[in-house]
Amino acid sequence: MKGYFAYVRVSTVRQGQKGSSLQEQKAAIEAYARRQSLAVSEWFEEQETAAKLGRPVFTRMLRALDSGKAVGVITHKIDRSARNLRDWAALGELVDRGVELHFAHESIDLSSRGGRLSADIQAVVAADYIRNLREEVRKGFYGRLNQGLYPLHAPLGYLDTGGGQVKAIDPLRGPLLTRAFNLYATGSWSLDALAQELSASGLRTRAGRQISVQALSKVLHNPFYTGLIRVMSTGEIFQGRHSPLISKRTFDQVQSVLSGRFTHRGIRRHFKYQRVLRCGTCNHALIAERQKGFVYYRCHTASCPSTSVREELVDDALRIQAPWFALTDEEWNAVRHDICVALEGYQANAMQETQTLRLALSAINDRIDRLTDAFVDHMIERDSYLSRKEKLLGERVALQERLAAGQAGIEELQTRIENILELIKALGIMPFQGNDVDLRAVLENTTSNLTVHRKNVVIAWKNPFQGIKKRAGVNSSGLARSKPRTALLRTYVDIIMEHCKSTGEVKEGTSV
Repeated sequence: MKGYFAYVRVSTVRQGQKGSSLQEQKAAIEAYARRQSLAVSEWFEEQETAAKLGRPVFTRMLRALDSGKAVGVITHKIDRSARNLRDWAALGELVDRGVELHFAHESIDLSSRGGRLSADIQAVVAADYIRNLREEVRKGFYGRLNQGLYPLHAPLGYLDTGGGQVKAIDPLRGPLLTRAFNLYATGSWSLDALAQELSASGLRTRAGRQISVQALSKVLHNPFYTGLIRVMSTGEIFQGRHSPLISKRTFDQVQSVLSGRFTHRGIRRHFKYQRVLRCGTCNHALIAERQKGFVYYRCHTASCPSTSVREELVDDALRIQAPWFALTDEEWNAVRHDICVALEGYQANAMQETQTLRLALSAINDRIDRLTDAFVDHMIERDSYLSRKEKLLGERVALQERLAAGQAGIEELQTRIENILELIKALGIMPFQGNDVDLRAVLENTTSNLTVHRKNVVIAWKNPFQGIKKRAGVNSSGLARSKPRTALLRTYVDIIMEHCKSTGEVKEGTSV
């Protein structure tokens, strides 16, 4: 004799783990079955909301009922079986074909017209309850987003600090993710290599596992780390109140690498000037080769004339240029003194720029408000609204970063100047530079191009290094003495300060 199926359901895994809801439903069904002398042949348990379609256990039970494997089904209440009208209609079709449907908590006779109507009304009420609940949840969700709060679990690199609170930077994982963005932005790392590097540095997920390539890609695509919140399901962007881990500029560079607009470069170098020297004809990198104990850099483009240079000739070319950047300790102290004087004038200009940025930021906020009003008044389409809002929020983040940089002001400028002075010092001791890695780093930061025309090495210096060489009036024997030494030192200061206000590079070269 065929028995009855019993179906119990909880909405979430957490609710199911507590056990109370499932146990109460089972106890009620068992008591009902004893009173009605019904035999339960199989139990179906599910941890899934009944508001949406696609419950696997419920679907499997319907198929079994449709194939006649049971007389009917016993469930706790109507809202335990279905809170969407399509599933309720599927149950109704089975009832019409003679399948019995019993509710342990409700005395409803579905074989009568009145009982069927009562059950239909309760099903509609349950569906409406879910719609209302979903709308209230959505209001709360977007309310948090408009406040700049992220209402979901904190992304990797951040910590939850409680409901309605700003996400805090994870002191352990946060710096590692900042490093991940900075490394990938160089274009020198693949996702696989970067994931391995981060794992070696100690980065772990909250579950204690190594970060996967897929998870790393998701992190690198997420603008949350710049201070913005993106709703993945709709593409909407909101300004967050959490502290960013990276700058908008770094994030944009990472997106260029991810999208293939920025070509990856290799990260392993085995020769002193590998990937530093380029062919003056085709601009391809020269390939390093070791022949008979000497290192040669050759162009392998078939259409180019024979371009090859020995490593010692490149050393000589740099050795000739090194004295042009050499200063004594006393001269360096004089340069630093003049820079301090120049910084006082810069501080006044920085305050004026800060005021200009604040006005521009206020204008952006006004445009965002007007755009929102236009969308609310149905004057623009949703897609256009989202696209323009994302662009304005990006501009606002960029302005906020510039404003923050301006407020950092003099200290940041002093750091930049110190870096330039250190590079100038490094150029002055190039003949004595024993570390190939350090030498390559200096050349990458100070030259815009190192090319070889047949046997000649041509060096194009970046600013301010090209400007120092050109305006100081130098020759191959070092600093010219035709000018007073104090005038040459002031030239150093002028060029360095000008460079801090401009990022242009000089492309002219010096042939050696």
